[in-house]
Amino acid sequence: MMNIVDYVGSFAATCTTIAFIPQAIKSYRTRDLSGISLPMYTIFTLGVALWLAYGLLKQDWPIIIANTITVALSAMIMVLKIMEMLKR
Repeated sequence: MMNIVDYVGSFAATCTTIAFIPQAIKSYRTRDLSGISLPMYTIFTLGVALWLAYGLLKQDWPIIIANTITVALSAMIMVLKIMEMLKR
């Protein structure tokens, strides 16, 4: 049974994951990543991957689910940015 802490964590995870989706969609559709910083996305993706590892170690499902989705979206944007840079 979920308690208030679980609800707060689940809601926070949902908000931060959903907030990332519009950027991922825009980046994928337009392929315009000129305003995207590769160092920032690299560090961010590493951080999210570490949050995922933390969630796995704690077996905390809100952290695991949210960070699995966010690391995939962030990595997609990072790969698109790298591909853009290689085309130059």
